[in-house]
Amino acid sequence: MQLVAAARVRRAQENILAARPYAQKLDQVLQQLSGSIDADEHPLMADRPVKRIAVAVVTADRGLCGGFNASVSRHALAEMESNKDVQIDLVTVGRKGRDFFCSRDFEIGHEFTDVFKELQFSRAVEIAEDMTRRFVSGEVDRVMVVFSEFISLGSQRPITEQLLPIVPEKVGDESQGPDYIFEPEPSRLLDVLVPRHVNFQIWRALLESNAGEQAARMQAMDSATKNAGDLIDELTREMNKVRQSGITLELMDIIGGAEAVA
Repeated sequence: MQLVAAARVRRAQENILAARPYAQKLDQVLQQLSGSIDADEHPLMADRPVKRIAVAVVTADRGLCGGFNASVSRHALAEMESNKDVQIDLVTVGRKGRDFFCSRDFEIGHEFTDVFKELQFSRAVEIAEDMTRRFVSGEVDRVMVVFSEFISLGSQRPITEQLLPIVPEKVGDESQGPDYIFEPEPSRLLDVLVPRHVNFQIWRALLESNAGEQAARMQAMDSATKNAGDLIDELTREMNKVRQSGITLELMDIIGGAEAVA
């Protein structure tokens, strides 16, 4: 299992490193577009009073990966407790997150399972469309995504990101940047780029979680192998002690019998 996880984490790491530059460039384009139009004109960028929040928790479908699933679930639980003044609509991606919250009597609004069995972009689009529908219809006023960010093979960090509404960050002084001419007009570009941005943010969260899961499983199986080896060595020493003690007792019985005969 450790060797399988090592092979999978290498591919997962390559996928996430390839996806991050696209996500960063897409964010930059949205930042430039947001300065050209009123953000409230687009339904996915409308910032309204928060009365209900959808929290999507991304975990693995399988265990044997150390504290990976538990850390993400506990981070999501802390996020939900910090928003007690609003209603929470819980969405789980992965079986382990679903099991975690079901065991604590949380009501799950929607669940997505077997996502990582064959990870495809179409599953990310399916999740993103569900989140988008909830937000546009007014069912929720904000959408948060909780997942594990892949930092390195030895480090994964649970984080929370706001998916909707999209609030592009302002980078520095706009007067210092170049003046772009958009073709077609910014509003038409947003109609294409904003849904694509939402889809890709969910896809990035799935890739980050997949890479973190495989890295955590590789470490957990390595530790399990070492612990099993240590346990075998300890039991072997104990067995040798018992065996040596038995041999010593038998020799003492033989020597005692010989002396008695003599």
